[in-house]
Amino acid sequence: MRGYCRAMDTKELLSAAAPLINDLGAAFYFVPETGQVGKDLGLNGMEFYILGRGGSLGDCDPALVSSAFGYFNPTVIAGVWNGARTKVAPRRAAEAHLECCAAFGRAKLDGLDLAAFVAAAEKVNAAADADSLALYAGISSLELVSDLPGRAMQLIAVLREFRGSAHLAALRAAGIDSKTAHHLKRPDMVAMFGWGPDDAPKTGPDEEARLARAEGITDDIVAPAFAVLDDAERTALVDGLRAIAARVKG
Repeated sequence: MRGYCRAMDTKELLSAAAPLINDLGAAFYFVPETGQVGKDLGLNGMEFYILGRGGSLGDCDPALVSSAFGYFNPTVIAGVWNGARTKVAPRRAAEAHLECCAAFGRAKLDGLDLAAFVAAAEKVNAAADADSLALYAGISSLELVSDLPGRAMQLIAVLREFRGSAHLAALRAAGIDSKTAHHLKRPDMVAMFGWGPDDAPKTGPDEEARLARAEGITDDIVAPAFAVLDDAERTALVDGLRAIAARVKG
C-alpha cells in the first residue's frame, strides 16, 4: 500500500507559511544594494525604508503613515517622513523600493523553479481583501515585475504587508495597542522604533493573553485568502518559501 500524506489544512498552511513570509518579505530592506538605491535618491537608510515602504499611500499626512506602520513612535515617523518627502515624491520612492525587492530576488533566486510558487502566491494575493488594511492596499496598487525571481520576492513582500496590516487590526480587536505589543514581542528593539524608557507600557499576563488572542484573530482575517489554494498549490507555496529561504539565508 502506498504511503498517505495528509494535505495541509488552512491553519497548518498559515503556521508553515506566515513566519517565512514575515522574514523573507523584509530581507531586502537594509541590504547594501537597497541602501545604495536610497542614496542615489538622496535618502538615508531610514528615510528610504519609511518613505519607500509607506510611499504607496501617496503624499499624505504622517499620521496616516504612522497608523499604517504601527509599532513606531509617531514622532519618529513624522520626522523622517516630512523630511524625506521633500526630497523624493512618496510614490516614486515606493516604486523604487519595490524594485529593490525585485532586484534582491533576481540576485538570490536565479535558477530556482518558481512558476508554481508564483502562481500560488498570486492566487492568495488576488483573493485577499484589502478593506481596512491600508499598507497592504497601498503596496497592492503598485505594479509588479514580470520575471519570476523578481516577482516571487515582490509577492512575498506584498503578502507580508497583508498579514502585517491584518495584525494591526487584530491587536485593536484584542484590546492591545501596537506599542505594547512591540514591547512584548521585541523588547530589544523598542529604542530602534523610537521609544524611550519613559514610554514603556504596562505589560503582564493580561497583555500577553491579548497578544496571543490577536495572533489568532490575524489568522482569522487572512485565512480566507489562503483557503482558496488547493492541495498542490498549498504545497507549492510552502515548498517555494522554504527553497527561497534557503537561498536568501545561504
